[in-house]
Amino acid sequence: MLCLYVCFFLSLSGAALSNLQEKQTDFGMRVFSHVAQTSRGSNLAFSPYGVATILGMAQLGARGNTLKTLNAKLGFSLQERGMSRQQRLLQQHLSSEEGVELASGIMVEKKMALEKGFRRGLRKAFQASPHQLDFSRPDQALESINAWVSNHTSGTIPSFLSSGALTDETRMVLLNALHFQGLWKVPFDPKMTEERLFHCANGSSVPVPMMRLTHRFNYGEFVTPDGVDYDVIEVPYEGESLSMLLVTPFESEKPVSVLSSELTTRRLQQWREELRSVKRQLALPRFTLDTEVDLKSTLTRMGLGDMFNLAKADFTRITTEERLCVSKVLQKVKIEVNEKGTKGSAATAAIMFSRMAVEEITLDRPFLFLIQHKPTGAVLFMGQVNQP
Repeated sequence: MLCLYVCFFLSLSGAALSNLQEKQTDFGMRVFSHVAQTSRGSNLAFSPYGVATILGMAQLGARGNTLKTLNAKLGFSLQERGMSRQQRLLQQHLSSEEGVELASGIMVEKKMALEKGFRRGLRKAFQASPHQLDFSRPDQALESINAWVSNHTSGTIPSFLSSGALTDETRMVLLNALHFQGLWKVPFDPKMTEERLFHCANGSSVPVPMMRLTHRFNYGEFVTPDGVDYDVIEVPYEGESLSMLLVTPFESEKPVSVLSSELTTRRLQQWREELRSVKRQLALPRFTLDTEVDLKSTLTRMGLGDMFNLAKADFTRITTEERLCVSKVLQKVKIEVNEKGTKGSAATAAIMFSRMAVEEITLDRPFLFLIQHKPTGAVLFMGQVNQP
């Protein structure tokens, strides 16, 4: 599994920014937990930041009950005074990190007029301006969107939307692209990588290339409210602003799903505070994950179903020309972890229509991982590895 992290400023502005980040991360990790419950035994890569950002963009265009529901379920409102600025500062802070690229995009049907307030909100919060497309030619519009995503993920996601994802009823596509490439602070020696068995969630065992590194790591042992013991080990990237947290139950028969209740920003902060530097030999499988999810059913179960209902959705802050609702919320994530470091890319979209010797810690069983930007606490990626 994949997963990510939390921490920040001293000024009033910094405190507000940290608060927004925490609420966005909490929401993103709740979505991950729901998706993971329906993906037990399967690999899953996810971007909490991506889904929180996309729904934040939609929130800027919502009114009435749709806005109230989004505010309640997301835990924040970008329509509140000063929050657009905090969103922009968070995005700028993340983008300033070497190896991190973020982009937000809005593709709009060329014949649809947008409300000035919505345009202004997108520019203030996400530094993004609408780009007009002709959705009456959905194949051409799809090519344009896929080219935008490929361009903002260094070509790692060349085909985000598949044929048929858009129709002539599509009116808008809200986009978020995230690309990360980080080298380990201390790389794994490829000569130490050897084939070992990984014990999968379904009870089988498969041979995997297991990387090994003996070093001082930040490490801690914890227990869930239900009495499940687990450990957390932090593997930093160059510069140490970003790190990967590896989380796994002590008992090999325990599924990683028992740790779902631990995935909150408060718990991440506790891990951060209680981890201690110890010498360990880490054995970590080399792995690649490629996940595509349609989040409509997940978000509906979380109480956000009305925004998918054309009769109930209220996005009149976007346009008053025609009634809009969300038809799909899609995410595609690719993660590659090897001896040198990590590459991760994520694309998220909301389509609207008018209609990741020395005592050894061996991750030879399912585990969670999170990639967190430590200064802000934003969780960029997270996931579960059930079979590398």
